[in-house]
Amino acid sequence: MKKRTLEILAILDEWYGTDYKCYLNYETPWQLLIATMLSAQCTDARVNIVTKDLFRKYDTIEKFAEADLQELEQDIKPTGFYHNKAKNIISCMRDVRDKFGGEVPRELVDLTSLAGVGRKTANVIRGNIYHDPSVVVDTHVKRISKRLGLTRQDDPEKVEQDLMKELPKDHWILYNIQIITFGRSVCTARGPKCGECRLQKYCKEYQEKEKSGKAKESCKS
Repeated sequence: MKKRTLEILAILDEWYGTDYKCYLNYETPWQLLIATMLSAQCTDARVNIVTKDLFRKYDTIEKFAEADLQELEQDIKPTGFYHNKAKNIISCMRDVRDKFGGEVPRELVDLTSLAGVGRKTANVIRGNIYHDPSVVVDTHVKRISKRLGLTRQDDPEKVEQDLMKELPKDHWILYNIQIITFGRSVCTARGPKCGECRLQKYCKEYQEKEKSGKAKESCKS
């Protein structure tokens, strides 16, 4: 393991702690699966508002599996892309019921066989429900990992592979949790708060800005 990577992780541990937390509200594995599907191109906060009523109305896998498509579309409309999301949720819950006996599967190949479930969603389930070491690559993880020089890739699956090699297994899940907080509060996509950042010296983007004289300008953003 690179000394530089371990230093980055030590700073994140000190800054954000090492508690495992999930920003999506859920009580069962299938609820987390649906919430994660809804979170595509939508904030966790908005998803939590929607699922508060959604999980009361559809309180079983069976109710989602047999839901009326147009009615479900309206129920999840605030999360965006609701036509595809509703269709995928119904199909996904039918497969969970019929192919997996009502249990959300554990294996990556089984999870990604479900409608609307890619590697990111599958790894959220594997990490949070089954506690299998998994690297979840969302927009924050991809952006910040590139800034920190932990990957040069843009494709999420390639970023995942790089991080699996770069990070110790005990930080695979934790890294995502820490980076979400970091990405929302400090290392934002636009106007990152470089002046508040404890990882300046590890940031490739900041170093380039500093060389070009733009770092101070960025810190004011």
